[in-house]
Amino acid sequence: MPDRNRIIDLTIPEERAFLIGLDGRNRGWPVARSLAELAALTETAGATVVGTAFQRRPEPDPLWYFGKGRAAELVDEKSASQFNVLIVDDEITPTQQRSLERLLVCKVLARSALIIDIFARHARTHEGRLQVELAQLEYYLPRLTRMWTHLSRTGGGIGTRGPGETQLETDRRVIREKIKKVRGQLDDVKRQRATAARQRVRSEVATVALVGYTNAGKSTLLNRLADADVFVADMLFATLDPTSRQVTLPTGQRVVVTDTVGFINKLPHDLVDAFRATLEEVLRADLLLEVVDASDPDFMRQESAVQLVLDELGAGDKPRITVFNKIDLLEPHLPAAEMPGSEQAVFASAARGEGIETLLSRMADALRARMVQVDAVVPYERGELVARARSTGAVQERYTRRGVRIRGHLPDAIAAEVAAAAQPAQNGRSRPPPAG
Repeated sequence: MPDRNRIIDLTIPEERAFLIGLDGRNRGWPVARSLAELAALTETAGATVVGTAFQRRPEPDPLWYFGKGRAAELVDEKSASQFNVLIVDDEITPTQQRSLERLLVCKVLARSALIIDIFARHARTHEGRLQVELAQLEYYLPRLTRMWTHLSRTGGGIGTRGPGETQLETDRRVIREKIKKVRGQLDDVKRQRATAARQRVRSEVATVALVGYTNAGKSTLLNRLADADVFVADMLFATLDPTSRQVTLPTGQRVVVTDTVGFINKLPHDLVDAFRATLEEVLRADLLLEVVDASDPDFMRQESAVQLVLDELGAGDKPRITVFNKIDLLEPHLPAAEMPGSEQAVFASAARGEGIETLLSRMADALRARMVQVDAVVPYERGELVARARSTGAVQERYTRRGVRIRGHLPDAIAAEVAAAAQPAQNGRSRPPPAG
């Protein structure tokens, strides 16, 4: 008889990862730096890095990724370090993945799969989970090897499959159906976002999008600007779901600032496509705040990676302020003054609050440059129009006998309303507004 008292061990075995990459393929990023970032991703995913290796070659071997001899040496590496997962710092073909899995008898993942796994761990909202699910399905569809059978609604047997249809073909069909369903749900999310965006346009509220490399401090900056409590952690892709908060600028103008998902070198296209509904907030924004980790020695390469994604989204030329964050972590011999500086750059520490007032002023200046200059007297009975002008633009108010004189800059739509409702500004003695 079976032992009913036997305890089933449900403990997930420790994942010991070995990382490999090619030197010479990506001239912009040294292989050591890229593998270091891959190690940080691996640890974020919950695995332990037990070793790394690279080979100098311009292109991967079509069968083994590494050359055949160097790939064979990985067997000895496995015996020495006891790794049970191999992570490749590039995209790999299904053929390369199967060859390495058979050689090493362990799980083999590409960098893209690792990033998608991290996104799956960190997605919290329904929208975030949908986007990650779509990325997973589209990434693994061309790599199916009877691994998705559990998703099939067919139970096998007579009448359950098309003529001549194999299990693999059934799995692919099921995946395509799921992709279609998830895309439909994300289209609903996209429509909801578009509706919210139209409402912001009607209310003349300017929008600012935070963009930048992962772990550059975007969420910390949002917390500082809006006195918010967005989740913050010193890890890659700590937050995925977009968060919007209202921020008041020194001019009195209120703007909506949205924190978007962080970018990274070799960001999988499946993720960019899946998160397009979220990233369209970047397209709709009036101004971008690109947050850069000034303490990272590779911040210029990170800026290039961010620019590539923005170009892919069609937002590469949007008005932008670059925020060199974490200046409190700079070494004494690397002052912020040595970094690229301009009217579009601000040096700050979101954690300590340094440079925030300067940033708010720069944001006000950048948004004012996109507005219309006005100088008009609004009748007192149009007090609601004066309030809207105060909250959506950068204006000064002065009470006169005929109404409130507004001078400054306003968004196009409200400037047109002011012009239609206002009387020409004339010199005259001012007096307080009527009682009540």
